[in-house]
Amino acid sequence: MESKIEVLSTIKIENSPDLYKIVDSLNRTLKERDLMFGLSLDQEDQNKAVFTIYRT
Repeated sequence: MESKIEVLSTIKIENSPDLYKIVDSLNRTLKERDLMFGLSLDQEDQNKAVFTIYRT
């Protein structure tokens, strides 16, 4: 059985120390709806974060 992950949306935003809390809350709340959220630092600008929404 193959797992398919689809990127629904990606956006660059200003980095903030508490962003991970929002992503964690979204993941815990919406996993039953086959949604997953990711957060990473922008490779080109460490002051920006990349927020991604996935369908699993």
